[in-house]
Amino acid sequence: MTDPDAGYSLNLRGRRALVTGASRGIGAETARLFAASGAKVFVHYRNDAEGAAAVVEAICASGGAAVAVQGELTDDASVARMFYNMETRGARVDVVVNNAGAYSVAPLVALSAPNWSAMFEANLKSAVTVTRCAALSMKAGGGGAIVNIGSLAAHSPQTAMAHYSSAKAALLMFTRAAAQELGPYGIRVNSVSPGLVARNGIETSWPEGVTSWRDRAPLGRLVPASHVARTCLFLASSAATTITGQDIAVDAGMSCAALY
Repeated sequence: MTDPDAGYSLNLRGRRALVTGASRGIGAETARLFAASGAKVFVHYRNDAEGAAAVVEAICASGGAAVAVQGELTDDASVARMFYNMETRGARVDVVVNNAGAYSVAPLVALSAPNWSAMFEANLKSAVTVTRCAALSMKAGGGGAIVNIGSLAAHSPQTAMAHYSSAKAALLMFTRAAAQELGPYGIRVNSVSPGLVARNGIETSWPEGVTSWRDRAPLGRLVPASHVARTCLFLASSAATTITGQDIAVDAGMSCAALY
């Protein structure tokens, strides 16, 4: 890697980035933005090969470089194979965005032990497993940047989402712990916590939630996925070389909304 103090910019020229869960949503937006900013992007998917292929096709059509990679992120062997395959293509990864995750809604009294385990596997173990492999690669390459996608729910528990809020809160603590341990190797670890992200159909599928959010959020709007991607770009870039162990809320100001 180049000297991080030799200048700074928001581009990722010469970098190799893995974005997990990148076949749609925040992951797809981040993959496209990173590619437009000069990175070679590995577009990870678990089951949605068609979606990942569409993201890769769009990136390449715009003059960028991208390759789809498949992996089960909660399985150590699968993640190790994924990193081996990326590296055999001559691309040691030096940027990772741990975006893959899952959520569901259920009252606390209805949540079974498997419900809790599945939520922590999807939102915490996946990031831990990828981070461990990425750290080995980044140490050999002289450093890197890891960005975990958290959630505003980690800071403010949401009704019927105790398992999700708890898993995301654990991810934020993991971010800080990883930043502490990996800092000496030149590896920065941060997180981004989105609020209610705009997506197709949300205003018709959950009109009361959208209305409540807009009424309470100081900026009165939902969060575009592209704004989350821009924050990831900043944290991955040389403009943030002394930022690690931090969480940035991209939430239209909801985290500072008045309680009463």
